[in-house]
Amino acid sequence: MIEVFKTNVKNKKDANRIISILNSMFEKYSINFDLEDCDKILRIENNYGVIDISIICELLKNEGVFFEVLPD
Repeated sequence: MIEVFKTNVKNKKDANRIISILNSMFEKYSINFDLEDCDKILRIENNYGVIDISIICELLKNEGVFFEVLPD
């Protein structure tokens, strides 16, 4: 499963911080940002099942990140 988020993350430092937090909670997820994209895309992939969007959304809110789940 893959989820894609539009974010307001602007720099690599913040992206790496968010990735590090998410990786510590979801070790099996593949997580990356595309900061070159105008939507500053956060892409999360889980080859082993569903992605827990509610926890990810809560974490992003707590970190002050604006986000929007993009449709498939």
